[in-house]
Order: sequence, then structure tokens, then C-alpha cells
Amino acid sequence: MATTLLSLFLLLAAVSSSAAADSSLLPVILNACKASRFPDSCADRLCNSTPPIPPNASASYIILTIFNTSLSDLFTASSTVQSILDSSASNLNRTNAARICLEVLSYSTHRLSAAASSDLLSPDSRTWAGASLLYQYDCWSALKYVNGTSQVAAAMTFLTDLSNRTSDGLSMLAALHRYGANTSLWGPPQTERDGYWDSPSEIPAIDGYRGVPVDLPANFTVCKDEGCDYKTVQAAVDAAPAYVSGGRFVIWIKAGVYDEIVRVPIEKTNLVFVGDGMSKTVITGDLNADQVGVTTYSTATVAVAGDGFMARDLTFQNTAGPDAHQAVAFRADGDFTVLDTVELSGHQDTLYAHSLRQYYKSCIISGTVDFIFGNSAAVFDDCLIIIVTRQFSPTKGESDTVTAHGRTDPAQPTGFVFHNCQLNASEEYWSLYKKNPSLHRVYLGRPWKEYSRTVFISCYLEEFLKPEGWLPWSGDFALETLYYGEFESRGPGANAAARVPWSSQIPAEHVGVYSVENFIQGDQWIPTASSR
Repeated sequence: MATTLLSLFLLLAAVSSSAAADSSLLPVILNACKASRFPDSCADRLCNSTPPIPPNASASYIILTIFNTSLSDLFTASSTVQSILDSSASNLNRTNAARICLEVLSYSTHRLSAAASSDLLSPDSRTWAGASLLYQYDCWSALKYVNGTSQVAAAMTFLTDLSNRTSDGLSMLAALHRYGANTSLWGPPQTERDGYWDSPSEIPAIDGYRGVPVDLPANFTVCKDEGCDYKTVQAAVDAAPAYVSGGRFVIWIKAGVYDEIVRVPIEKTNLVFVGDGMSKTVITGDLNADQVGVTTYSTATVAVAGDGFMARDLTFQNTAGPDAHQAVAFRADGDFTVLDTVELSGHQDTLYAHSLRQYYKSCIISGTVDFIFGNSAAVFDDCLIIIVTRQFSPTKGESDTVTAHGRTDPAQPTGFVFHNCQLNASEEYWSLYKKNPSLHRVYLGRPWKEYSRTVFISCYLEEFLKPEGWLPWSGDFALETLYYGEFESRGPGANAAARVPWSSQIPAEHVGVYSVENFIQGDQWIPTASSR
């Protein structure tokens, strides 16, 4: 009896001690998790952290604990996906999905490692953490389309938990930037739809032309004939040095049509493609998602993962045609990407502005459906956006959408900004439109994902743009969470009074949030007039 009472006393003492420890943890955990989109599950995850969160943990400590746990889980996720790949030799679609998963999970690890080792108060940390979350979602999404085994289903469940944890850390990072280190002040991430413009200290705009420096000396030359270093662009990329820093490595691609698929891997940094002019230097391909085993991600004629990539005076195109559905001409996955006087030619999904920070200057971008899409923070300056023709029903007509931004989390600092751009159409499209305008419907965008964000500032919009301006994706999906805005649109398609009620006219006092300097920190990495 005495032994039983002693055991019961010791058990109660242990429970009491544990409860006291939990109660000492609760304030710091609950305050931090107020920043999360999932506060209850966030608290559960943090309570089970290894090592445990101390009662006096700082905001930075908590964020880094979450990121380090996510990094550990990323290695587990990669190992799990590798097992899927190893067991899927007879299933081409699953094999390709697993390979894409492994690629984007490696990007996720790279970006989250960079975020965790950077100044958490810098815009870089949030950009990189947001990209890491994007890549985790991409892996989950790739597996979703080939889910048919318990192995794939288990991997997707694990990726969901990983994404939720990374989202916790990203939301806390956003709260740290907004409220400071006092976690008792923290709240969940907000967007413009909540009346919050995320730019605590606006940087004045810089006067002067930005873009790729002219007259850069070539390190390699590429041409179809003799007399150059290489005959293919990919061969030149392969031979270029890895991790170039403190300068740029320039590949001059002379006039000609280069029918090849080009991949610039993550280790090839600060690479520059220079051509002899749009439509003179052309890199072309025809991969499309209608082909067996090919996904939208892998259709890109040119895909870049290396940071600091620049290109000017050439054309990237995908010639799969209007009936082939998704067919990407250019996919950008490197931070600090600059395209200057580049033509991007295709139909559906021409430009996959996938992730991180990008700048497009004086480019021509053509297509039909969702032809500028992705989840990057991208600014388009002085660009010409061209609607081209596609097959359509003579009774139902056709609907074309310029953009489909894919932000999945309100804490991701991403969106598309069009400044002083022109929306126009090809001669063939105009000819068809004039015959029967009602059959040809053009919209500025539709919400691919829940927190889609796209703004048009001081842009000229032609008459074929439908007065309502924007198109739903499916029913009322994302209509309460997206942010679609315009400011001082011009031209016959600028009809603010007729726009859909779930779009906005940007208040003048907040337009500066979308400047190159504030939105993508371009003053720190885009060449200005004085640096050309």
C-alpha cells in the first residue's frame, strides 16, 4: 500500500512538474504562434520541438528553430521521394514527378539554408524562406497528379506537415519585420485586402534606365558556323565556371536559330546571355504538357536556376502552338534575374516567372492563356504585352488571360507589377477581333492560387480588354483573398468604373510600395544608368 501511494505521489509530482514546464512555455509559444496562419497546430509543433523552446526564447530563436527543423525534414522528404523514384521505373509520369520533386526540394533546402543564415530582418530572408515554401508546395503538387500508391500518399502527408511548419516560420518572419521582436504584439500575416501595404520604410525611386549593361565583353561566343567557341548554347553554359562572384560571365550568342533546350543550373551564377537582337538570335523549342511524361515545369525552352542571370537582345520561344496547352518559353528560378529587350514568344504559359526576384525591361511577351504565371516577385517595366490568336469556337469564342499569379501564402512577398507597360495584340488577332469583338475576350489575370497578387500601374490598355478587367478562376475561389489592383490605367481598355468588385484601384499613397526599389529591392542589384 505504501509503495502504491509512493508511486502515485511520484506520478502526480511528475505530472505537476510537466504541467508547470508547459505553462512556462505557453506564453512564448502562444505569442509566437499568433503570427501563424495555423496557431493551434503551430503551438503543437513548437511544443514538440527538438531541442525544446526555452521559456525566455527570443523571436529569432523560435524562427531559427522552426527553419532548422524544416531543413531536417527536407532531407527526410528528399530521401522519401528518392525511394518513390527508385520504385517507379515502369511509370513514366511518376518517375518524372519524382525527379521534379527532388530538384525543387534541393532548391527549397538551398533557399531555406540561406534564409536561416542571413539577417532575419533583411528582405532577403523573407524572400528566400517564401521561395523555400513554394518549392515544397511544388513537390506536393507534382505528386498529387501521380498519387496512386500508399508510398506517394504518405510522402504527400509528410510534405503537408513540412509546408505548414515552414509557413509558421515565414509568418513569424513577416511579423518580426512588421512588429519587431516583441512577440506579444504579433499577429497573422495580412495583405492589401486587409488594408495593409507591406512596406514599412519606402525607398525613393531612382531615376535612370535600368537593365543589362551594354558592350559587355564576351567570355564565350556561340554561333551556328565556324569561328566561335561553341555551336550550341548549352555547351557554352556547361563550360562556364560555377559560382561566379564579383563580376559577370558573358556568353555572346550570335544571330541564328538555336533549336535546343537550355538549362542553367543553380551553380552557374551571374551568367549573361547577349544576342544580336530580338528575332535575330532565337533559342527555340516545342516541348509541351500534352506530350507523355512532360509537365508544365519541364516544357521550358530555357530554364534558369542560377542567381544573377541576365539576358538581352534575343528571343526565347516555344513553338508548340495554340493546341498544345502548357508550353513554356522561359522559366526563371534564380534570384536577381534581369531580362532586357528580350522577346518571350509562345501561347499558353509563355513565361513561367516561377520564384524569387525578377526584373523585365523593355521586353515583348506574347501569348494566349495565363501566359505570364508563377509565384515570383517580378516587375515588368516598359514592356509590350501581346495577345496572339489561338483556336476558338466560332460560337463560344475565346477567353485569354494575361497573368495567373500563384501566391499560396499571404506571408510570401511575391506578386506581379506592371509599370508603364502596353497591352496590345498581333495583327491577326486584331483582324479577327474587328470582325466580331464579342467572340474575343481578354482579361488582365485570374487567380491561380489563393493569394494571387497582380497590379498594373500607369499602363496603356487596348479596347479588346473586357470592361470587368479580371476573370475568376473557378467560382468564388480566391476572390476574397487575392489582390488585383490598377493605378492610372490609360487607353480605351482603362475602365475603372466597370471593373469587377473584387479588384481594386490602388490608393495614390500606396503606389510606392510597388516600385522597383521597394517591391524587389532592385536598387541593390539591378544596374542603373551610371553602372552601364
